[in-house]
Amino acid sequence: MAEYDVVIRNGTLATASDVFGADVGIKDGIVAALGRNIGAGEREIDASGMLVLPGGVDSHCHIEQRSSTGVMCADDFYSATVSAAFGGTTTVMPFAAQHRGQSLRDVVKEYHEAATPKAVIDYAFHLIVSDPTEAVLGQELPALIRDGYTSFKVYMTYDKLKLDDGQMLDVLSTARREGALVMVHAENNDVIKWLAKNMLARGLTQPVYHTVAHARIAESEATGRAIALATLIDVPLLIVHVSSAEAADAIRSAQGKGLRIYGETCPQYLFLTADDTDRIGLEGAKFCCSPPPRDAAAQEAIWRGLTNGTFQVYSSDHAPYRYDQSGKLPKGDQTTFKDVANGVPGIELRLPLLFSEGVRTGRIGLSEFVALTATNHAKMYGLHPRKGTIAIGSDADIAIWAPDREVTVTSSMLHDNVGYTPYEGRKITGWPVTVLNRGRIVVADGTLQVERGSGEFLPCAPPATAAPLGRLVPEMQRLQQKGAWPI
Repeated sequence: MAEYDVVIRNGTLATASDVFGADVGIKDGIVAALGRNIGAGEREIDASGMLVLPGGVDSHCHIEQRSSTGVMCADDFYSATVSAAFGGTTTVMPFAAQHRGQSLRDVVKEYHEAATPKAVIDYAFHLIVSDPTEAVLGQELPALIRDGYTSFKVYMTYDKLKLDDGQMLDVLSTARREGALVMVHAENNDVIKWLAKNMLARGLTQPVYHTVAHARIAESEATGRAIALATLIDVPLLIVHVSSAEAADAIRSAQGKGLRIYGETCPQYLFLTADDTDRIGLEGAKFCCSPPPRDAAAQEAIWRGLTNGTFQVYSSDHAPYRYDQSGKLPKGDQTTFKDVANGVPGIELRLPLLFSEGVRTGRIGLSEFVALTATNHAKMYGLHPRKGTIAIGSDADIAIWAPDREVTVTSSMLHDNVGYTPYEGRKITGWPVTVLNRGRIVVADGTLQVERGSGEFLPCAPPATAAPLGRLVPEMQRLQQKGAWPI
């Protein structure tokens, strides 16, 4: 009788700390053995010449989510999770997005109803908080944090989502008290609106002007302000989808002072530029996201941030909108850059792009790749060591990679529901060929092997990354001495 359900033999394993040869024995969905010449499996996979890596964790993606302007993502929980799996990702963390006037608890219920019958891999939820009422901050949010929703995102831009600085402090204070991690979309809303108003008044409506309106100074100013607010009340935070050297420098400076400020970036800031939005007609809308791609110098700055520790996580920020009136072009050929749905798809190509241009070129090592794409995400959001690593007792979430496989990207080969890819025609070397989630073979031989609805929800533990430093600024020390802090 076989000792294990699945054994992966003869591969080269990589974790965030080590690269070594070993076989993997999987039993009841868990990694049960690591070593040479382990016992037999009911199913044996020969990984000779292959890399055996932890399944990716994509901690920033938008799935079956309606935007603040009412536009629905192109991907539901089936198409998005299938696409993620084919790209080597085994856990996704999309957002349960609150719009103003909504109960957070009701929002979470709606997202579970959407995900449960469709997801093919495991998932957790962040929250988006856009209406921090007394009931939300005092009752709903603390209760949801205790139920395993231990991270939430706030916006400093978009009129229907943004919080003012006082509301930001209210949310940050709640996170500090309850042990949750706050993610921040940092852009100065007034700068963006002022630039956009003046360009539209002069007939400058094409998608390329989106990149002008979302000036890098809008990103860096808001990043600095978010860091200052967090410093005031001694609470960690994560700045998401960083696109510019200036914002990266602000994060790096805070880290250099010992502050718990984390950074995230995405494929679009490594592989796209503002020039991609400057195309005939409205084609440039396919490349519009916020913050926007910048230029070659910014790309180099983002690569530098990946290698020097500024960025702990590399996510897709998959925000899929079709190139038609249901998505990118709500006003048809009269759509201006202000009307374009913001976001680009990337959930399937996130890992292959970084592997090809990072690991294969020597910009980052294999263990760095694992950390940036899996381990650090699980640690950041309270899922480690269940997720994000290959270790005894961890979920058997594994992607087996053919490191020399050459692929030319086309939209037709992808499994999302978007209909285009901003990386059309790009040549990639290295591709995940077999993907397991909790020991289940999800992808093999180019086909999906599991049923819709077989993914599981993952409650998140309070993350260690959210713990305050215990280092108060002088003004807050005075309040603490008077018993007026923490609030």
